[in-house]
Amino acid sequence: MIWLIFAFGVWGLGWWVNTRLAAAPRTRVTGLVVPLIFGITLIAIWEGVVRGLEISPVLLPAPSMIAARFVASTDILWEDFVQTVIKGALSGYVLGCGSAFLVAILVDRYDFLRQGLLPVGNFVAALPVIGMAPILVMWFGFDWQSKAAVVVVMVFFPMLVNTVQGLADSSAMQRDLMRTYAAGYWATLLKLRLPAAMPFIFNGLKIASTLALIGAIVAEFFGSPIRGMGFRISTSVGQLALDLVWAEIVVAAVVGSAFYGIVALVERAVTFWHPSQRHS
Repeated sequence: MIWLIFAFGVWGLGWWVNTRLAAAPRTRVTGLVVPLIFGITLIAIWEGVVRGLEISPVLLPAPSMIAARFVASTDILWEDFVQTVIKGALSGYVLGCGSAFLVAILVDRYDFLRQGLLPVGNFVAALPVIGMAPILVMWFGFDWQSKAAVVVVMVFFPMLVNTVQGLADSSAMQRDLMRTYAAGYWATLLKLRLPAAMPFIFNGLKIASTLALIGAIVAEFFGSPIRGMGFRISTSVGQLALDLVWAEIVVAAVVGSAFYGIVALVERAVTFWHPSQRHS
């Protein structure tokens, strides 16, 4: 009962503090503090409800138990991080987004590629990862190369579509102005169309940043060495070690958020001139 009272008390206190902060003038500090208090409140409620209702750790471990397992398993978590994120997700992200950017320039240059490749891209993008992952694991083996291949397939077409759309974003008047300066295709591309396409390109990069980690983890369910976040989650569930499963989920959430945030910060620095960045 004490833990339930604690949970409701924390909920009421968090609600009251966030209501006051939300009513205050918005600053960078309040923009950081409000979600931080909200997250701490959720964790405290989680702890209180699990302990107050005596929920089995097999069903839902308490945050304190997850934190203890996290600290005790840092070596395992680091090894899984390197295997899944650095080798699988990051390599696939760079290869997929880089190749999609180059292909987008070719698609923009040659209209027959636009008519032939983009419809195929929409079809492939709609394929579920659980259908592609087993095939790519059979083709590229059980190590990180197959996970990178899954990531490439997942991020390639979202990046391609966004880049192609961005390259078409400049107006006819702007392109006519470049022609009056006797600018050729490549000069127009570098000085006008690529800068105008940057918001679209970064939109594709942000979408791909979330897809990359998901693809690498899911691919490990279909075959992996004895390391990796997906491998650890699947085996730990079978062993009823749910605290380790949640520790891996915490790592994935932190890494995914940090990855997305880094891309967003780079976008803010590169596209500071765009109206979407002027409020920040």
